[in-house]
Parts: sequence; C-alpha cells; structure tokens
Amino acid sequence: MKFVIDPRILEKFPGLNVGIIRGKQIDNHGESAEILRLIREREAEIRSEFDPETFSQHPKIRAWREAYSSFGAKPKKYKSSVESLCRMVLKGNELRSINKIVDIYNYISLKHLVPVGGDDTAKVEGDIRLTFARGDESFTPLNSEETETPREGEVVYADSKEVLCRRWNWRECDKTKMTEDTEEVLLVVEGLPPVTKEEVQKIIEELSTLISEYCSGKTRTFILDVAGREAEI
Repeated sequence: MKFVIDPRILEKFPGLNVGIIRGKQIDNHGESAEILRLIREREAEIRSEFDPETFSQHPKIRAWREAYSSFGAKPKKYKSSVESLCRMVLKGNELRSINKIVDIYNYISLKHLVPVGGDDTAKVEGDIRLTFARGDESFTPLNSEETETPREGEVVYADSKEVLCRRWNWRECDKTKMTEDTEEVLLVVEGLPPVTKEEVQKIIEELSTLISEYCSGKTRTFILDVAGREAEI
C-alpha cells in the first residue's frame, strides 16, 4: 500500500508536512484510564488557556481556516478536526472515550493543536491519496449509511474506491473507522505553517510511543512533504 500526496496539493500548500504512523499487531481492546486522565488534564488546560471568542485567531487554528477557505469550505460552517475538538472542550464538554487508538490520537491533537486522524488499513482498498476531489466520488460519513458526493476541488483523502475523509480532515468515512477489533492502522498528523517539519516529527514519535505503550503495537513513521510526496507503507 502506498500513501501519496497529489503534487497539486503541495503546489497549493508548499509548507505542508504530513506525518504518518503505520501501526501493526495493535491490541485496541479495552479502555485506558491513563489516556483518559491525560485527556481530562489537557481539557482543563485548554479551558484555562483559551478564550472561545478569540480561539480562531490562534496561528495553528487560523492556518486551517485559511486552508479551508482556499478550497471553498467556509470555516465558520466547516471546522478542521482540531478546531472542532477544541470547541467541544471550550463549551465545557468532555470528550467521550471511543477506543484506545482514537483516544490516544485525540489527546495528541488536543495537546499539540494539530489535526490527527486515521484509518483501519485492513478496510482500505488500494492506495491512499491526499488529493482534490473530482466531484463524482462517493463518500459515506462516519456512523451513517447515507452516501454523498464531495464538491469538485475539495481536498480529500481517498482510496481506489471512495473518499475516506472530506474537506481534508473535517469528516471521516464509515468504512475505515477504527474499532476495538482493529489490528492495523494508519494515522496522519497534518502540519501547516507555523507548524514545522521538526514539530511534526516530534509529534509522530510521541504518538508512536503511546501506541506501543498502550496498544502493544509495532509502528513505523514517515513524513511526506515537497521533498518526498509518497511512501510505501
């Protein structure tokens, strides 16, 4: 399986760095009280550090708002995954536990204020591409049975059959969602300036360590950017 970034994406977003964690032999059963404790601590920090009225002006959040606007997604309506998580927290909500892998990457997203997402690779068909939608692909949102079509020019992740995530990191699909039975994963950490390649490298190393510690898995890491836009994973 390959992970490929369309060269047009890097032409439009030349500062993009995509960190990849490939996990195998994952044990995703059960719940980690330690990860939930880390999430609760980070939630409290976010509520004390940020004002909901000005949060959109944080450089890391503003970068994603500008990216969304550039491909026609109004950021007031469609928020990046990291902004959506933080907005939930700032409203006083606690993130609910999904499963260990998802809880771990949600924690990392909150800690570093970067979008993090992923797929159960056993359910992926063909290679994964970060590309612009043609406008005729199919997409079934997470926890839904309704199929929809992305807008032409929308940034999407896709395999050979369908879209895996719409509006870059706004909404994941149902097909490749991770469950307690998931044993193989591909996680992505997305960095737009001011996030640097060095920061992305540190984040994927931390994420990889947490997966190994709490899910007993074996991991490999990669970073894709303008210098190298595909990897055999």
